Amino acid sequence: MPKFSIGPRTYRTKGEATKAVQAIRDAYNVGEMVDDHDDHGLLRDLIDMHPDAVEKIGCGVDSFVIDRPMVGRHSGFKLVRTDGTEIDFSFLTCLSPPNHRQQVLAAMRGEVTSTISAYFASRAGTNTLTSDLSGTPLDANDPHVSHFQGPPFIEIATQFTTTAGGWDQIELNSASAAGYAKFKDRALAQQWVEHHKAHAKLGLLTAQENLRRPH
Repeated sequence: MPKFSIGPRTYRTKGEATKAVQAIRDAYNVGEMVDDHDDHGLLRDLIDMHPDAVEKIGCGVDSFVIDRPMVGRHSGFKLVRTDGTEIDFSFLTCLSPPNHRQQVLAAMRGEVTSTISAYFASRAGTNTLTSDLSGTPLDANDPHVSHFQGPPFIEIATQFTTTAGGWDQIELNSASAAGYAKFKDRALAQQWVEHHKAHAKLGLLTAQENLRRPH
C-alpha cells in the first residue's frame, strides 16, 4: 500500500497524515503558539512541503501560531519568522502531491547524505559535538547538521539546477530503498555532490535551534 510522509513520519494514507495535522490544529486555541516540541517539529517538516516554501520560510521559522479561519469555521496556521514577520499557509497545499521541483529537491538532499554524515563523523572524531550557535553539548545519537552558517540548502540547490538547465531537466529514477528518488544521470549527481561540497557551510545545532533555521 502506498505510504505518505511528512519528514521522517510515515502514514498509511494522505488522509491519515491530514488527520495528524488537524489534530495539532484542534489542540490549540486561535492565537496560541504551537509549543509542543513534537507538534512544532511536524509543522516544520510540513512547511518544507509547500510549493512556496522558500518564500514562506524566509529568514527562518521561529514558531507556529493557530490562525483565525480565513473561510469557513476551521482555524489554520500562521508561521512566525525569526525576524518577527508573519505569514499564513495552507496545510492542505503542503499535503498536495509533490511537483517535480519538490521531488528533485528531495532527491538532492538524498544525494548528499554521505557528505552530511561525513561532516558529523568528523565532528564526533574531534570531540566537538557542541552547537555552533550556542555551545550547547549535543546528543551523539540525535545529530542536527545545518546549513545555517552559509547559504540555505534551497539556495545551493537552485543555483545548481539553474546551471543544469532548470528543474525539469533533472530526471529521476523511482524511489530507492532509502526512501527517495535518485538522479538518473549519475554523472550529474556527482556534479551536484561536488557543487554542494563547494558551497555548503555546515554546522551543528540542537534540535530546537535546527527547527528555527532555514534548512
